[in-house]
Amino acid sequence: MPSRRDVDHVFERLRSGLVPERGLEEFAVGIERPRGEIRRLLDLAGRGEGVFKFLRGGYGCGKTFLARLAVLDAQAAGFATSFVVVSDNDLHFHRFDELYRRVVQELGTSACPRGALADVVDRWIARVEEALVAGLEDADGAGFDEAVARRLAEEVTSRTAGKAPEDLARVLRTIFALKQAGELSDAGALLSWLSGSENVAAGVKRAAGIKGDIGSREAMDYLRGVLEIVKAAGYKGLVIVIDEAETILRMRQDVRGKSLNGIRQIIDAAAQFPGLFWLFTGTPELFDTRRGVAGLAPLHERIQFLRHGESASLRQPQLALTPFDETRLREVALRLRELYPASDPHRVEAKVTRTVIDALVAKVTEGFRGDVGVVPRQFLRRLVDLMDLVEEDPTFEPGREGAPRTEDLNEPERRVAKGEPPFDPEPEDEEGYSPALVEV
Repeated sequence: MPSRRDVDHVFERLRSGLVPERGLEEFAVGIERPRGEIRRLLDLAGRGEGVFKFLRGGYGCGKTFLARLAVLDAQAAGFATSFVVVSDNDLHFHRFDELYRRVVQELGTSACPRGALADVVDRWIARVEEALVAGLEDADGAGFDEAVARRLAEEVTSRTAGKAPEDLARVLRTIFALKQAGELSDAGALLSWLSGSENVAAGVKRAAGIKGDIGSREAMDYLRGVLEIVKAAGYKGLVIVIDEAETILRMRQDVRGKSLNGIRQIIDAAAQFPGLFWLFTGTPELFDTRRGVAGLAPLHERIQFLRHGESASLRQPQLALTPFDETRLREVALRLRELYPASDPHRVEAKVTRTVIDALVAKVTEGFRGDVGVVPRQFLRRLVDLMDLVEEDPTFEPGREGAPRTEDLNEPERRVAKGEPPFDPEPEDEEGYSPALVEV
């Protein structure tokens, strides 16, 4: 059973229409096969492969849910993780420094959910110290700290096959020296610099022998270094989730093309990052239209979605998620009803019955022409609100709920409700929507 803290987190997130970050396994329904494929790739990454996967599905298919669950599975399996949501304001895939900064800032582990770089570096230093002591180095000797600093630099060089930037080892040695001297503020500033911050004082950088900031050209080399530090700290590897990659479709045409090419560069280099698993999520429009992946032949050729009649392999680059149906939505609702932290669980069960749940499904899908697949977020939000009312007011009787108001919907949901495409057309877009799938 999940902890009360995790249960409260689940319902608080659902009240806001958001995917929880913990406790997901308690109401994960109908995703056993795609979850198994994610675990297969985690196993490959844990054995030193560099891998990637693209989760494809329409709005409401559960892409973010599965991606969040993949983070929990990864951390339970001994990986560090990073969950990055694409924004058209501060993340363009051709600007690898922007990508690097977001990835490192969102670095998390089972012990430190976010901003875990400092903890990872400390764990690595501790392991180096333990190894030196095991090799009969005197931890109290005058030269011990220098031996540690030297070993840190040697490990960076050996683990990255000499491909890490020289500044990386220099900064790490300085961070260690500052920590040993008790100058924690400057050590923290250098960790911020290593996280991609451009706001570190020049004097602190001079002390470490560095001048500028981490730029786009060298950012992926720094990511390789961070990956190896993560593994040196005792983790199996690193899982990076890039959620809502379809945001690229809303970018200017020139930026969109460069961002798609950036993704192409990332997957082409995946094998050079042993232990790194990239997981992207996106809608079919991202993959199947000329505005998206289908308009960039080199990327489309690498990750195109293949079907054999109605069947599609889970192991190809794109993993298709099936939309919710009424049965799956009902099962999720029943699990959440069981999980709900009620003072009187019997009253909640007696009032939020299967009949009430079925009626709520019908009401919530009313504005979507009966399409269950696009409304799980709104359905779960209203279900939780219903249980909250039953908990708060013993006289409340469910059954008078209305359909969601327009202001309750996000922009993609409003467009779906109106039968519109998820983005405004541009002159270079193809006419209509013709999926670039390959039938075999």
